[in-house]
Amino acid sequence: MAYAIHATCVTCWACLPECPNDAIHERGGHLVIDPVLCTECTGDHLDPQCASICPVEEAIVDATGTPLNPLGSLTGVPAQVRLAYTAAHESGGWSCLP
Repeated sequence: MAYAIHATCVTCWACLPECPNDAIHERGGHLVIDPVLCTECTGDHLDPQCASICPVEEAIVDATGTPLNPLGSLTGVPAQVRLAYTAAHESGGWSCLP
């Protein structure tokens, strides 16, 4: 199996030098993981290095599409709070002002 980089990636390049198998490459202005080269860091590291360094939640996903850094894992904001804020903000129902 191999990991993949989702469209939420901001192309910060932090993961590129961390991959022990040189599986991460730039293609068309976006970073991609070569599934042939990606070993999910098995045998090299306890944690996948791309996800360990990635500053964007839900940018690295496994073969099932499950994010390695789910919502709230980096910010500390629980996913349900963030999702509620996003939904309310998009509908115009959320404001920080009184």
